[in-house]
Amino acid sequence: MNTSRFLLVALCLFPFALQAQQIINLYPNGIPNAKSTTLTDVPQNPSGLVRRSINPTLEVYLPEKEKANGTAIVICPGGGYSVIVYDGEGIAIAKEFVKNGVAAFVLKYRLPNDSFEVNKTIAPLQDAQQAIKTVRDSAAKWNVGINKVGIIGFSAGGHLASTEATHYRKALIENKSNTNLRPDFQILVYPVISMQDSLTHAGSRKQLLNTHPSKEIIDEYSNELQIDKDSPPAYLTHAADDNVVDVDNSIAYFEALRHNNVPVEIHIYPIGNHGFIFKHPGWMQPLFEWMKSNNLIK
Repeated sequence: MNTSRFLLVALCLFPFALQAQQIINLYPNGIPNAKSTTLTDVPQNPSGLVRRSINPTLEVYLPEKEKANGTAIVICPGGGYSVIVYDGEGIAIAKEFVKNGVAAFVLKYRLPNDSFEVNKTIAPLQDAQQAIKTVRDSAAKWNVGINKVGIIGFSAGGHLASTEATHYRKALIENKSNTNLRPDFQILVYPVISMQDSLTHAGSRKQLLNTHPSKEIIDEYSNELQIDKDSPPAYLTHAADDNVVDVDNSIAYFEALRHNNVPVEIHIYPIGNHGFIFKHPGWMQPLFEWMKSNNLIK
């Protein structure tokens, strides 16, 4: 079979497989808060890690129309704000959501760096806000409900996701259309939540806030202190023996949500340590049950 005929057959037999994914620039009209630089992005290495991210993108995974339930989720992989665990906590997760009818959008956010950002502390949050805005603005095109757009984050990506869920009122991006930047739900997996000395992951704090941040900025990015009654409903999961990001991060966030009467569910595994999702393939089943009970999937 010649090449052109093979491609024609493939397009007929596997249209969804070929069209399931695209990568879009998050800021087609220019990146805010950016410095001019000769540096370029460093692509994923063989381990699926991104070690330099200057030009943020959104990788789109859409379910087949007959499976789609109108829910969408922005995925923030972790990596201590030093790298992005793009494959394992991004693409692999997106594929699982798609199997359950959820449109998934993997965010390659800017890693904080004074070399190419004016204010490195706000750069990841700008990208998370822009990701939510992009999904909502294109909801009709992607067969998504504008009131069913959530966010999930892992480790430092969990800090980013919870920052977006608690700092949505102040737009750090251009938003002339006044698009709602609040996620409708949040899912946090072994998340860094706090920047306080007693709880934080020191590496994530240093990367985001510098070596000697002020008390004011520490408090601002300690997201357990930023919860109010309008915070999005949440699902949290962590391992009790996590020796990288203390489980008390999730517990503190859970308590803050609970005391503000925000619906929240938490699953704490006795063992698994940090990154337990790579050892426990069934970890998403309770999450999908939570999504079913909240009418986010069928």
